[in-house]
Amino acid sequence: MTKWRWLILFVPLAIFTVMVVVLLRGLGSDPRELESTMIGKPIPAFQLPDLYQPDILHDQGVLQGRPMLLNVWATWCPTCRAEHQYLNKLAQQGVYIVGLNYKDDSRAKAIDWLNTLGDPYQLNLMDLSGQVALDLGVYGAPETFLIDSDGIVRYRHVGDVNPRVWEQDLGPKYQQLMQQYESEERQ
Repeated sequence: MTKWRWLILFVPLAIFTVMVVVLLRGLGSDPRELESTMIGKPIPAFQLPDLYQPDILHDQGVLQGRPMLLNVWATWCPTCRAEHQYLNKLAQQGVYIVGLNYKDDSRAKAIDWLNTLGDPYQLNLMDLSGQVALDLGVYGAPETFLIDSDGIVRYRHVGDVNPRVWEQDLGPKYQQLMQQYESEERQ
């Protein structure tokens, strides 16, 4: 076989092999597992109004002091609606959840939504511009961040929080942070 004939056979085969590897790698990945640059870093500085009392401004200090979930939600988000009942259940079980209302155009609509579906949040921040969510690296709602008592992001979940996600992933991580927090409190 001549050198050129060998190249004519080998080059397309090599290109095909590379394409198959790239495509198979993409098929095997979970689109909800998006890398976050915030893991291990403190919550970015912010000042946001309280959803219920807009004259009260909160800063990143409200996301310190105890382990908590920061749940990014919006009234226009159907998946947020789907997860909301489960968040209510977690709140009733004592899970501390802070809400970050993301780009809703109406405070009244957001409050009505919570009055209708229940409010699982200990505190609700209103991010009208979406800047804080952008600083957190949010791709869309819902997203939930696990934050330790020092205000450090420890984990990020993209998509709805449901029983499977809680039992297999987020819940054990939250419980571990709570155990560390409680043992530090006793000292």
